[in-house]
Amino acid sequence: MLHFIVTGNYAMLERIRLRLIIMTKSLLAVPALALYLGAACLLWRGQRTGPSAARFGILALAAGALALHGAILYGDLFGGELNLGLANSASLIAWAVTALFLVAVLFEPVESLGILILPLSATALLAAWQWPGQAPVLSGATPAQTSHIVVSLLAYSLLSVAVVQGLVLGLQERALHRRQAGGFLRNLPPLETMERLLFRMIGIGFLLLTFTLVSGVFFAEQVFGQPLRFTHHIVLSIVAWAVFGTLLVGRWRFGWRGRTAVRLTLAGFALLLLGYFGTKFVLEVILRR
Repeated sequence: MLHFIVTGNYAMLERIRLRLIIMTKSLLAVPALALYLGAACLLWRGQRTGPSAARFGILALAAGALALHGAILYGDLFGGELNLGLANSASLIAWAVTALFLVAVLFEPVESLGILILPLSATALLAAWQWPGQAPVLSGATPAQTSHIVVSLLAYSLLSVAVVQGLVLGLQERALHRRQAGGFLRNLPPLETMERLLFRMIGIGFLLLTFTLVSGVFFAEQVFGQPLRFTHHIVLSIVAWAVFGTLLVGRWRFGWRGRTAVRLTLAGFALLLLGYFGTKFVLEVILRR
């Protein structure tokens, strides 16, 4: 009898705990989404009308959204076990991308990237909030596993920012060729500055991706606790690494720029997306049906 009473009380407490988590997440997610979208709209307006006197206020809104987003992620990812599901992974990378963007804004004229980054971060947060899914977890992560995960996260995040930079650069170059550089494109830095920032991001992201692949390929047993298996994720990541490496060599040796740089950046990142999120989508969505 006592066993049933204890079991019933535990189940009731667990239901209460889950409801409190859902309520807390909702209280954090709604203002975070509003801040993300509000900052993006104000940034878009400022980019269209010229340099905005409210620049720091806009970035403060984005920083507030980032803080609330981080609080949600902390509960989702580190609630006893490291949650690495599809939605949480996308939300975590979006958070890291936004954090890198806010840091970069302090040193480089890249405010225009926020017009794309902030709405995408809001979308990732909304997806993780509304469709968390049945996510795989990693219990008792070792220092090697944690280091691998953190560095791979930074690599994906920095290359994500580079892709956004590449997209904006492509739009800017196309508009200049057509002599239609109006709206927010008119307020962007010169093409040379945009290209320099793009290749700086790709170079650092390539080094981080190299470390991620080396730790994953040569130290698989220490990192993952099992011998290396050449899965779709590993193969596509290696191909993406080769694409980014080719781009950097082409820039150094042949002066590649413009459309060539943008296309190779998009191709390399598409391979990374397909290798990481494509694999997770198949395992967590398609195969679970």
